[in-house]
Amino acid sequence: MRGRFISIEGGDGSGKTTQIQLLIKKLEEEGIDILFTREPGGTVISEKIRSLILDPAHIEMKDMTEALLYASARAQLVGEVIKPAIEEGKTVICDRFVDSSVVYQGHARELGIETIEDINSYAIRGLYPDLTILLDIDPDEGLHRKKSQKELDRMEMQALDFHKKVSEGYRLLAIRHADRIFSVDATQDIETIHRSIMAEMKRRFGYGENENGARHHS
Repeated sequence: MRGRFISIEGGDGSGKTTQIQLLIKKLEEEGIDILFTREPGGTVISEKIRSLILDPAHIEMKDMTEALLYASARAQLVGEVIKPAIEEGKTVICDRFVDSSVVYQGHARELGIETIEDINSYAIRGLYPDLTILLDIDPDEGLHRKKSQKELDRMEMQALDFHKKVSEGYRLLAIRHADRIFSVDATQDIETIHRSIMAEMKRRFGYGENENGARHHS
């Protein structure tokens, strides 16, 4: 049976890492075979591209170069990891996917949403997530959280106006792809967000326990 493909999206500081960890723990407790990966990255080649993209020293990088590097890393990840795992029946959870490029490079960098979608059509070969969970947060709050956590990478160091465009772009996508994108208010407490995500997982895919307490994945 074909596996599921779930991506987690959100602006910087939206709490993706925490919610991904809680989601994976819950699904593994239910006996579901999980493969976790991230973007950009997830393969030896893609991780090298990640280092190139996010290095704060690369301030001269052109926007289109950035977009093409993301698509290249994604093509490798899809072909080497995501597609084979789904074909094996695994549930793939990916920290960011094509929506990030559409929002960051297409909308915030103003390269054009359609342009980025066209570029990435070659990278993903029609493999869109079955569900995208969007952690929606105001960029001021997100950046405040991020700056208190660690040293910022090249994307996180962008100006506040850029991050506001990212937030705007995500909200536009959530409307455009309402059938696929489930938006959650990321300013809520951690457990409330997790419960909302699990309720959507159950509604969409039937993840959870049946009345007799048996684990199942439908």
